[in-house]
Amino acid sequence: MNLSATVLDLLDRHPRRLLALVAVGCVGLLAFGLYLQHAVGLEPCPMCIVQRYALILVALVAGIAAALSGRSGRSAGVAVMGVIALGGAFVAARQSFLQWYPPEVLSCGRDFYGMIESFPLKRAIPMIFKGSGDCSAVDWTFLKLSIANWSFLCFSAIAVVSLLLLLRRQR
Repeated sequence: MNLSATVLDLLDRHPRRLLALVAVGCVGLLAFGLYLQHAVGLEPCPMCIVQRYALILVALVAGIAAALSGRSGRSAGVAVMGVIALGGAFVAARQSFLQWYPPEVLSCGRDFYGMIESFPLKRAIPMIFKGSGDCSAVDWTFLKLSIANWSFLCFSAIAVVSLLLLLRRQR
């Protein structure tokens, strides 16, 4: 059995398994991002943080949709998952553009210690979650693609899966 036949089988007969697979894949991507941050030492930029939030939302929505037994609730979850994935793909595409054509003035955020020293704690904590890395910097690549490029591909694949699930549902 080839890969396309397996995916079509999941779409037709096991959409809940496919949704669970999407949720697990998102958790794996989040874990890899945390590994790159904490073990490798890469600082996430604000756009990376937004993409992480999108991955968390996709994982939650996909997991909830997989757990639902009704088709209409699952279809609504798949539609929401697709919209969130498109939003994540947009942010990743914008970051990829910034990496290909870096701006002359960087404006992605402040460094962690500067925020703690300059602002009261209740203002600094939200700023910490905005990230502090440079959005246009390419610090890591795999197969000549940056993290933002891979993120775009993953979000796009999730959006395509949600579209196919919705189209298969109507047949």
